[in-house]
Amino acid sequence: MKFYFLFCLSILFAAFFVGCESTVEDIKVAASHIDTTLIKDGHSYSNIDKIRTKHLHLELDVNFENTTIYGVARHEMINSGVDTAIFDIKNLDIKKVTLGKGKENEVEADFIIGANNEMLGQPLCVKILPTTKYINIYYQTTEKKEAIDWLTPELTAGKKHPFMYTQGEAILTRSWIPLQDAPSNRITYSADVKVPKDLMALMSAENPKVKNDLGLYHFEMKQRIPSYLIALAVGDLKFKKLGKNCGVYSEPELIKACAYEFVDLPKLIKAAEKIYGKYQWEQYDLVVLPYSFPFGGMENPRLTFANPTLLAGDRSLVSVVAHELAHSWSGNLVTNATWDDFWLNEGFTVYFEGRIMEEIYGKEVSDILALIEYQELEADIAEIGKSDFPEDTHLKLSLKGRNPDDGMTSIAYVKGAFFLKTLENKVGRELFDKFMNAYFKKYSFHTITTEGFEAFLNAQLLKPNHITFNTKEWLYKAGIPSNCYKIDSPRFKLVQKLADDFAKGKDIFKVKRKKDKITRAKYVTQEWLAFIRRLPSKMDPAQMRKLDEHLDFKGCGNAEIMTEWYVLGINSGYMDIRPPMEKFLMKVGRRKFLMPIYKNLAKTSETLAWGKKVFDKAQHNYHFVSKSSVEAVLYPNKKVETIK
Repeated sequence: MKFYFLFCLSILFAAFFVGCESTVEDIKVAASHIDTTLIKDGHSYSNIDKIRTKHLHLELDVNFENTTIYGVARHEMINSGVDTAIFDIKNLDIKKVTLGKGKENEVEADFIIGANNEMLGQPLCVKILPTTKYINIYYQTTEKKEAIDWLTPELTAGKKHPFMYTQGEAILTRSWIPLQDAPSNRITYSADVKVPKDLMALMSAENPKVKNDLGLYHFEMKQRIPSYLIALAVGDLKFKKLGKNCGVYSEPELIKACAYEFVDLPKLIKAAEKIYGKYQWEQYDLVVLPYSFPFGGMENPRLTFANPTLLAGDRSLVSVVAHELAHSWSGNLVTNATWDDFWLNEGFTVYFEGRIMEEIYGKEVSDILALIEYQELEADIAEIGKSDFPEDTHLKLSLKGRNPDDGMTSIAYVKGAFFLKTLENKVGRELFDKFMNAYFKKYSFHTITTEGFEAFLNAQLLKPNHITFNTKEWLYKAGIPSNCYKIDSPRFKLVQKLADDFAKGKDIFKVKRKKDKITRAKYVTQEWLAFIRRLPSKMDPAQMRKLDEHLDFKGCGNAEIMTEWYVLGINSGYMDIRPPMEKFLMKVGRRKFLMPIYKNLAKTSETLAWGKKVFDKAQHNYHFVSKSSVEAVLYPNKKVETIK
């Protein structure tokens, strides 16, 4: 490894290095005078305003024996004439950096790696020429593998082969690829990936449908995407076609269940295209990952990563698929420029998800979904209002110096969606859809800020139609504005009354007619969530036991219902849930389910002690994202480095 300006290396490693500018003198100054305001993105060191990646080609060797990826990241740059390029890295071992296109033309380059920040990682500053177009970074991953989950065969469905996958959102891609990790820089990419011969590699790109005999796979992503959407999965995988341009991958043991659960995928795509125009990524596939995956789904273009908790056996959780599909427009097609603008990804997607569900399953189902989400929004607003950052209930965030994951709350998702619902209700659906189609067309394959959206909204919808709307209150103020769209759902009220009757002692299971018998299949998942949430926050364990005798909430297999039930059981001292809840926590790594359970276990010393014991056994089954989130709940005094 070669370093330039060795005389300032000690300064770099003693301070938090931020600014590497385009001249030698600027680099010296930046090394001596650390100023975090130089990070324009807030979460990336890269100097993309001066030099940025246009295309990235990856050469990857995925080694399961030592759980390491050996790689070369070949960057084709657009250079404005600077002599330093800055990349983001985190816990990567940089072997060397070269300049030039083609191995025979590569010339080794000097570089500096700045001091480490626990959240952002390190800046990799490469000495280049003002005419440099090609930068090649040779590297390998290390034991600190935040984006990568390496799974032993025991943690897979088949129990025979290992599995690995990456999860880059928000700023973890830099921990497996050295790159300019800012969402505002959209790039194309390609990759050549070597894996064990009995496994298949998939990426957020054009994918194979069968394994090959060599374990060598080539990928192309010809549309420009932000770095957090570059994704890789490797395992014993099989493909099942579901429609002309869609299908599902999974381990062979799950493929039949996956094909059944996601059979409506072609209908969802057709419904989405009917509302907001042609799907622009050619192919839309799902890959069902092992249970450690921290999210319900991740919208990696062309290949949504999905959690097996969606396999409820009754197609009741298809709304998650509708959500990830909607991201093909909002998030993937039009992307938040910074993580402060995260609501532009998720608020639009939740709104669009509701429209897709309404188109396929009717307005009643869509309304029930929205009401459940609204309950979660109200709870989040109350909790955030008591926190150190009450301003986090604004749609436009200010996350500088903080982990962008802090903005991944129902504020971005649900408040954002209700902002759009309220706007639609104000102007009418026909006019609103015309505006939305114009928005997606205008900003396709580009990024946008909240301020940019506000300007577009005023220019294209509000002013031309002489409409007054409290846009700034929604975007830049706390809480829920008073004009928020109200949903009235008779089905929602009916199931809440059922819960009230049961809480008052009525035997709701004693009916005169067989058709009136209450079974779990009689109501959709969200209705059962509404039922459980309506019950007293502390129930008589005997009453909970009676519900389990008739409806088996504690072991029903629907993770949404089970999580809600476990939370109520924790607060009610219902000890019957402990064995199935421990089994659940040992198996499921999805953060949405883990966090409410562990948060409620942390409320008393006895339940906290029990929760810590379970976590100590289960944490190795969790991805870094989930593990670190749970640790913050169970061990709140653990020191975490932040930007100062």
